[in-house]
Amino acid sequence: MRLQHYLGGLEGLPQPLTLEKRVFVEEWEKRIFGIHVAMMGLSNHLGSALPEYPIADVPTEFRDEWTWASLRTGAEGMNPFDYFKFRYYEKWLGGISAFFVENGYVSEDEISALLNASEPATGESGDPAIDDQVIDYLRRGDSPRRDVAHPKFTVGQTVRIADLPAGDHTRLPGYLRARLGTVTRIFEGDYGYFVHTGDGIGDPMPIYIVEFTPDELWGPRAEPGANTVYAELFEAYLQPVEEDQ
Repeated sequence: MRLQHYLGGLEGLPQPLTLEKRVFVEEWEKRIFGIHVAMMGLSNHLGSALPEYPIADVPTEFRDEWTWASLRTGAEGMNPFDYFKFRYYEKWLGGISAFFVENGYVSEDEISALLNASEPATGESGDPAIDDQVIDYLRRGDSPRRDVAHPKFTVGQTVRIADLPAGDHTRLPGYLRARLGTVTRIFEGDYGYFVHTGDGIGDPMPIYIVEFTPDELWGPRAEPGANTVYAELFEAYLQPVEEDQ
């Protein structure tokens, strides 16, 4: 949610957005989605996740952590011009490829050799134990809920959104920073995030739905009759208004 992700409220974009309704435009995109899911199903963080998985016993050479946060971090780190140039799964392909290169699973030369090969690589048959783990992950998932909610704020309370420096990854949209909003809902649990982002989230905490008026977000640029904006935000991003007085 940095740079190219700060689109909320921006005007004068070069052309209207084209919303592609097909989940997969080309066949290779299905494989990229499958690789991402397999990486999540074999991620070493699952040993401490709820429900717990015996990930240490799975005979896989993949011994790193891969979550949705990893995928998002890769997209947010892209050059903004590349971000707008590539399609959805092309961004996934770039992030996943970079991860495997950076962590030593494959080299750029090996990838280039495969791309230039006259015959496509067929790969090796998989281990049934690995397949079973990925299928189990698809069925059970990885719940981020760690406890019942312990909220500091209440429904109806006015809050100010923090203006924290963004690291490599953040879940706080730029156009909400330092704005006033009203808490309209508190989710039922304390939820952990996949990683510690450096701007306050990571450990389990409540999540809120906060309501914003267009005038608060965009001032005189707000169009008449615009809808109210709602955002789901971790508690670390909320501050009591009293701190500003």
